[in-house]
Amino acid sequence: MTQPKHRYFILNKPANMVSQFISPDSVGLLGDLSYDFPEGTHAIGRLDSHSEGLLLLTTNKKVTRLLFQGEVPHKRTYIAHVKNVVSEETLHLLRTGIPILIKGNVFWTTTPCEVEIVEKPEGLIKRSPEREDIPHSWLKITLTEGKYHQVRKMVQTAGHRCKRLIRISIEDMVLDGLNPGEVRELEEEEFFQKLKIDNWR
Repeated sequence: MTQPKHRYFILNKPANMVSQFISPDSVGLLGDLSYDFPEGTHAIGRLDSHSEGLLLLTTNKKVTRLLFQGEVPHKRTYIAHVKNVVSEETLHLLRTGIPILIKGNVFWTTTPCEVEIVEKPEGLIKRSPEREDIPHSWLKITLTEGKYHQVRKMVQTAGHRCKRLIRISIEDMVLDGLNPGEVRELEEEEFFQKLKIDNWR
């Protein structure tokens, strides 16, 4: 008997939506989107409810292991809008490793990563109460590990509150013009190729 073909999707997850189809809480769900996902679809990794951007979904249960639990680390890039102007000293601290509190109430020093100050991305939908007249910075952060709320904890430890967090890419997988709430289906080979996963067959 032929196994059913797996399906693969990318979503620009809006803010105030969890990365789940069901929840005991009164929250925005993936099932609220106007897209007919096949049975068995689940999110690969998660974005917390306040975060936005690239979220992968599939019916293939082994993708999470291949992407996030394999020996080869995969790059994830975020845009973070933070309160107050970030100094060069803080950039150095974020780049070289900063201790954050993780599960088990222990401190973990983050792996060195790429951090730079950037302009506000073009075409980004303004969110209330986002104000341009209050001192702030936009950061582009690329890392290969994903502890719980890692980016938010990193900038908080460095003395800045993260006001907005958007994942814009995982390896070569990008939003590519998707608006918040929009979904695009990809062919299996393109999906794994863009994620730079070779051992998926």
